[in-house]
Amino acid sequence: MDALSEKISYQGKSLPTVLGQINRFATGFPYLSILRPAQATDGIKVLSNEEIDKLGGIYCEQKDGLNIVKFVPASGAASRMFKKLYEFLEGDGSLSRSKEADVFIKNLTKFAFYEELKNSFSEEGRDMDIVLEEQNFKLIISRFLEAEGLGYGSLPKGLLKFHRYDDQKRTPVHEHFIEGMQYAIGKGGAVKLHFTVSKEHLKGFEAACESIKAMLEKRTNILFEVSFSQQKPSTDTIAVNVDNTPFLQNDGNLLFRPGGHGALLSNLEEIDADLIFVKNIDNVTVENTSGISKKYKMAMAGMLLDLQQKVFHYLDLLKGNKSDVKAEVEGFLRNDLCVLLPNKYAEASPEEQRLWLIGKLERPIRVCGMVRNTGEPGGGPFWAKNQDGSVSLQIVEKAQIEPDKLAALLTESTHFNPVDLVCAIKKQDGSRYSLDDFSDPEAGLISEKSLNGRALKALELPGLWNGAMSDWNTVFVEVPLGTFSPVKTINDLLRDEHQAS
Repeated sequence: MDALSEKISYQGKSLPTVLGQINRFATGFPYLSILRPAQATDGIKVLSNEEIDKLGGIYCEQKDGLNIVKFVPASGAASRMFKKLYEFLEGDGSLSRSKEADVFIKNLTKFAFYEELKNSFSEEGRDMDIVLEEQNFKLIISRFLEAEGLGYGSLPKGLLKFHRYDDQKRTPVHEHFIEGMQYAIGKGGAVKLHFTVSKEHLKGFEAACESIKAMLEKRTNILFEVSFSQQKPSTDTIAVNVDNTPFLQNDGNLLFRPGGHGALLSNLEEIDADLIFVKNIDNVTVENTSGISKKYKMAMAGMLLDLQQKVFHYLDLLKGNKSDVKAEVEGFLRNDLCVLLPNKYAEASPEEQRLWLIGKLERPIRVCGMVRNTGEPGGGPFWAKNQDGSVSLQIVEKAQIEPDKLAALLTESTHFNPVDLVCAIKKQDGSRYSLDDFSDPEAGLISEKSLNGRALKALELPGLWNGAMSDWNTVFVEVPLGTFSPVKTINDLLRDEHQAS
């Protein structure tokens, strides 16, 4: 065994997997074969008020008999929210040189953590207003970010105070509890929430959730079941130098990094639920503006249940060798699931066609909300060609698009992926699909990072809602922009969706 193999084995990693990852840095990932962006009425369903009410009704009729889980990726640190504030601390302290810091300081009283920040000065016998008058803005921001103050720079997004109400300050975790009460009460009258968190913040999440759970259960007749998971170390990927040789840390060990949100695929598979709502931790609004989210979440869930019922019906017919149903199933795939048959399908024998249709139906289903594009970074909805020659809907990241086609495709693109999903991962017999079987291993990403001033290249697994769900049956639905209110920088909390009054 050579030195590299010994290091890989010593650190408890799979030798074939790691060697394959190192080779991937050299070969790269292929670009996706994209036909065109999905648009309203061309891959993205636009629902009328009547359809929203009807689909929401389907969900309401069935939800009491369903095991429903709200799945919230919450591993992300909040440090990226404060990038500009950290840059301000490294400068000369002049607000004129930092728009982000200027807006932050001038709007301090509007943030939910304002009183907490002010109290941190009072505990030392100081008045924060005087510190502001003295224009000691560095001290204010340092107290907000650093451990000797509020320590927000080292907290996860889920535990930051986002919203101020008359009687309380709420974190994103708290708002997900409230959202769950609105649309995710299932079998047994319980709201089930699952948060994926980093190991170092698990105790903080547990304490916060226990407090929120006790308060809400005392105030309402609703029960809450909360569970947690972490990204598995087995999904970490090796880092390399810019020349694609393994990156060695100062202690001589190889560097393995978390494989991105695509590593959560196994966490999702372990969720035992008939219906799973997926929404990022920071995409929450204040309670008085969340009604529109409830309305569309229920409609999307109703649409999924309706589609799933039809899928199961057609599978029964196909497995029963009902030959006269093929044309109907082909139409269902084309019109309802947006799957276009490959040319080779027409040339196949009747039995091959039957098996092909079964294969296309027998897979996880997701209904994805899409908002009108407002210039937010991230992926979007496209029609793409699959390896078997069929065409289906895909959520595509910019890095998956050929550079010479990127500008034209983005110009035509009208919608953006806000990570607003309703998923069904169970088969007709109630067992769960092996989700890896429906992931595209060729849809990973290579990114440039650094550690201790040294440049490195990192490997990200196929993203959870793009490559990792590549072979799911996918439906896109247009949802209002008001359902999408992410917090990427601290000043995003000044938007109307995050101000309770």
